[in-house]
Amino acid sequence: MRSDQRRQTASPSVVSMPVQCDLILPCKDEAAALPALLALVPAGFGVIVVDNGSVDGTAEVAVRCGARVVSESVPGYGAAVHAGVLASTAEYVAVLDGDGSMDPRELEPMLASVVAGEATMALGRRRPVRAGVWPWHARAGNAAVVWWLRRRTALPVRDIAPVRVCRREDLLALGVQDRRFGYPVELLVAAHRAGWVLAETDISYHPRATGTRSKVSGSLVGSVRTARDFARVLR
Repeated sequence: MRSDQRRQTASPSVVSMPVQCDLILPCKDEAAALPALLALVPAGFGVIVVDNGSVDGTAEVAVRCGARVVSESVPGYGAAVHAGVLASTAEYVAVLDGDGSMDPRELEPMLASVVAGEATMALGRRRPVRAGVWPWHARAGNAAVVWWLRRRTALPVRDIAPVRVCRREDLLALGVQDRRFGYPVELLVAAHRAGWVLAETDISYHPRATGTRSKVSGSLVGSVRTARDFARVLR
């Protein structure tokens, strides 16, 4: 489904009252994706775009679209996410990729489950909307990491938490240290050890916005580099 179609089919908010939650978007060269993506952010969510070394005007586009921009000079997904969490002043934080592949409206029921106390952290499991959205090498790497997580920790997850919602203070208290692509895996392991209740739900996984390129699944080299980061965390 195209982004314009998705805008026309917005669903009503699941959260019955305004809840203070910041949506953190770690971004590197995602200027082409941001206008359509930010237009879908539900009411009740603030937006923090963390510019992680972009050269395509990502920060300027984000500001024009009404987002708050934080710059993080240390390269890496974990570094960008952590910078966004530190910059947030909201009670809750949500994390979503800034490439337009996921719909922020699907954060609403996830946030509702955390606010209601049904889960300490709500997680999104990617379900491709059509064939070819998720390259084979990225899917295979994800499956290997999930298998290892389940085998080593008995975590009942089916994805590596590309989308997450939890209380900000709870997240900071975990003390996640990885600043590269191993961040979500370390987060899952730390949350499991801390006794968090994790709730995983399916989310739609769309093609990236035209004009953007994945730092993870865009190439076999990128997937291998990410797998290396995962392996370091799982030792």
